[in-house]
Amino acid sequence: MNRAASSIYRLDQNIRTIPDPELKNPKIRDRIQDLKEERDAIILAHNYQIDEVQDIADFVGDSLELSRTASVVNRKVIVFCGVDFMAETAAILSPEKTVLLPAAEACCPMAEMIMGEDVRRLREQFPEAAVVAYVNTTAEVKAESDICCTSANAVKIIRSMDENQILFVPDRNLGLYVARFTEKEVLPWEGYCLVHDRYTTEEVTEAKKRHPKAELLVHPECRPEVIDCADHVYSTSGIIQYACSGKGEEYIIGTEVGILHRLRRLCPEKRCYPLSPHAVCANMKKTTLEKVFLALERMTPRITVEESIAVRARAAIERMLAIKE
Repeated sequence: MNRAASSIYRLDQNIRTIPDPELKNPKIRDRIQDLKEERDAIILAHNYQIDEVQDIADFVGDSLELSRTASVVNRKVIVFCGVDFMAETAAILSPEKTVLLPAAEACCPMAEMIMGEDVRRLREQFPEAAVVAYVNTTAEVKAESDICCTSANAVKIIRSMDENQILFVPDRNLGLYVARFTEKEVLPWEGYCLVHDRYTTEEVTEAKKRHPKAELLVHPECRPEVIDCADHVYSTSGIIQYACSGKGEEYIIGTEVGILHRLRRLCPEKRCYPLSPHAVCANMKKTTLEKVFLALERMTPRITVEESIAVRARAAIERMLAIKE
């Protein structure tokens, strides 16, 4: 199923395909700031965004932090520098706001690995199970689920459920990681992150040879055998917090390389190395300053979600947000 053709998901793509040459000049940041004030907008960016987009953002964070910010921000317009499901989540939580996704083509391949009809079939097969949907899913999948989670709160969410059998969608690696911390039966869907699933134990061995004094911090979307090699397993926000507050001076970072920019800004005294320089999410890199400017100028591409889907998806997201850290 092509998500762009789905009736629940619409992108207004009336934007220029070739940026104005003037947008290449150094004043583009000033022009973005002017438009942001004019539109009463806030710019949210994920930790994996390119450096200059992180720098122009009002708030940079992981999926949970961005979801919380989108749900409470008092602005008319949210410019979401990330991928489609993130902007869609903001639109679900704030239907009265205009949510813009500057890179209309920025999708999440993992979110495409499961659809609402798959969840409905799972429910028929496992009628006593609860469905926990990773936030990296479509609105339709969230609407078919009992509750959402992120990599930062997945363990807490699973433990909060009354059911003893959990259908975890769509990330098998995160599902297997969560299962380590509960006696519940966790049944993961066979989805995965294209970036984290590609890490190998051979890369871990090579990285530790290059940096023998460094601690290895990896994301729970990694394969189990890579997780077994790690000193610590954290979400992106957890990796940042640990690296900046930890006593160590060197860290090998097992997640998308965009996080290194934020680490350099927040804890420049620490030395952080990528587990692999090839850990790049191409979709996260599609947002540029030019696209942010054009989105604010044209107020498009705008993300909207059909209300019959949004109301059910919103319930699953709000159940997650109601569970305190």
